Amino acid sequence: MVHKVVHVQNLGKLKKLEYINFSQNNIEKVENLERCESLTKLDFTLNFIGELTSIESLKNNRLLKDLYLTGNPCTDFDGYRAYVVATLPQLETLDGEEVVVSERIIALQNYGEIKADIVRQQDYYQAFRKKQRAKNKWKVDKWMEEKIVCCKKPTDPEQMSEYWNQKSEHCPETRVDIALRKRLSNERPGRDVWGNEQKLKPPVKLFSSDGRPLNVNQPKMSFKLEECFEENCYKLDVPVYKYLDSALISADVQPFYVTVEIKKKILQLVLMMEVDPEASFARRSQTTGHLLVTMPWVKQVFNRTRRDELSSLKKNQENEKKDLKETEREYLEVGETFDLMKILKIDETKRKLREQKILVDDPEVPPLI
Repeated sequence: MVHKVVHVQNLGKLKKLEYINFSQNNIEKVENLERCESLTKLDFTLNFIGELTSIESLKNNRLLKDLYLTGNPCTDFDGYRAYVVATLPQLETLDGEEVVVSERIIALQNYGEIKADIVRQQDYYQAFRKKQRAKNKWKVDKWMEEKIVCCKKPTDPEQMSEYWNQKSEHCPETRVDIALRKRLSNERPGRDVWGNEQKLKPPVKLFSSDGRPLNVNQPKMSFKLEECFEENCYKLDVPVYKYLDSALISADVQPFYVTVEIKKKILQLVLMMEVDPEASFARRSQTTGHLLVTMPWVKQVFNRTRRDELSSLKKNQENEKKDLKETEREYLEVGETFDLMKILKIDETKRKLREQKILVDDPEVPPLI
């Protein structure tokens, strides 16, 4: 990839943009972000920002909480952190470190001196950068010449090795030069960055000579293929990485095999029973990221082994009951037996009869005084 981002521009209409990552580009100045009202996080890691005073344009981004300038030339300036903290009071973290209240108070108290020192160092860097730009300008022109030569004939491996082993300045021109050379090597298949011939890997063999599908596991995934007799289908569980983009995953179900492609690496499995491709479907878990492919069988299959196990289990239980009955002890009763419940029932009936007796008033009997 060639690093083309040199200027920040054309972002003013993105009012709801909250996070921008400009890391590893050739940006030398912070600009044109004032209208990004919702911006909360900004990452300029490993760029070439030397004009530190350009961060004053971020004062209007009042929701900006996190700013990353790690790996930029401005971080080498004396008073860099104090200047940024005092200039942008809305910041909560700078380069991953929390901004303390006392730190901001001290920076604001000495803001005049800190800014003057920053401007002086910035001017010195700009003069150095001007010389550096003129010194390394020839690299792109030389690359264009080498590209024309490389198109006609292969590059000398010794020459390419010498280029990659030599020291170079850390500047935008060098970064562009390296990226262009890598792109040139990609345009010449069979050769690496140094111009040496590469041994191309043989293509993956998915089918045998007679057309039978083969089992292939290029991504080396610990998959799980289950025969689900209750639902009459196959279930393939592939532990895909949780944060892998679903656009990099594809599944293809055929009657006797299934193919899952993960980041251009193929997982192919042969199926023993015929499945219905049209009724098959794939789902991905939002919590674990696993891919579950369900493939219904064309014919309904009964789990005979399970049925045999249940029948044998029942037979064993019946045999155990018979054995228990045979081993039970029998006790002989001596004398007459009586049933206690019958006695209790007789007493209960007598009590009820007594309660149901109706008293008759006899007129011959004198009343009780």
